[in-house]
Amino acid sequence: MDENTRLDALAFDVFSSQCPSRSTLEHATGRWGSLTLGALHEGGFRFNELRRRVDGVSEKMLSQTLQALERDGLVHREARPTNPPRVDYELTPLGWQVAERLLALIELVEGRMPEVLAARTHYDEAHPGR
Repeated sequence: MDENTRLDALAFDVFSSQCPSRSTLEHATGRWGSLTLGALHEGGFRFNELRRRVDGVSEKMLSQTLQALERDGLVHREARPTNPPRVDYELTPLGWQVAERLLALIELVEGRMPEVLAARTHYDEAHPGR
């Protein structure tokens, strides 16, 4: 049995601490990962364009996020040998599928924010000082 056959036979379970899918889920759904995937769903970006689109992310965090997403096969990085060097980022087919699902969640949350804000107000009034 070759390595790919053995991997295909595994039953991945994100709830198991040993499952490698857990780190991929963390990379994709963490604050910067989800925002980066969502932004790349709009199209390819150069690094600084992406940094401007994902407001608030530091250069270091965006770099780490992109490396993790590239390693997981969600983002493709293309370095072009120009002067100055040009690096473009875009979603892979798998990254596109993940971003589609994240955007559905983002749209749900954005659309229900009046309820969320009302719940926060209710909670804060019921639990003063927390």
